[in-house]
Amino acid sequence: MMNNYYSFGRIMLTIIMAMCLRIAPWPGFLAGMNPDWVLLVLIYWSVAVPERVGIFHAWTIGLLTDVLTGRVFGQYALTYTLVIYVCLMLHKRLRQFPLPQQELFIFFCLLFSQILLFWLKNIQHPAQLQASFWLPVVTGTVCWPLIYMALRRVRLSRRRK
Repeated sequence: MMNNYYSFGRIMLTIIMAMCLRIAPWPGFLAGMNPDWVLLVLIYWSVAVPERVGIFHAWTIGLLTDVLTGRVFGQYALTYTLVIYVCLMLHKRLRQFPLPQQELFIFFCLLFSQILLFWLKNIQHPAQLQASFWLPVVTGTVCWPLIYMALRRVRLSRRRK
């Protein structure tokens, strides 16, 4: 029983850290390249421990991210829910993929997320698609191996003791 609380605490701590990275004040050129840290962490946990992180968690964390970033309520919630649904459906396959194939999957997840967010923003008021809009997709894909290794170490740290 204690292990369940410890595990859930580690998951929540990593998500809180990702939210802090999401709203951290980055210098000018890095602000446009800031990947969706929260989605990357949610993807990792939904693939690594799908019995602990699921669609409900994606929805609630998405609502918190909406509040945190000042977006229309539900945009991130919808996006995170759809991406995590796909991850949960494919989690057994994704675990078997080598890291380069996982990066390709992450690229498409982040791309889908950005397109959906742009579409939802475009419904509110027409917006021009800028080239810098795609930078978080690229940087998130590049950061995936680091996030994967760090969160894997966090997840497996309790087993080694």
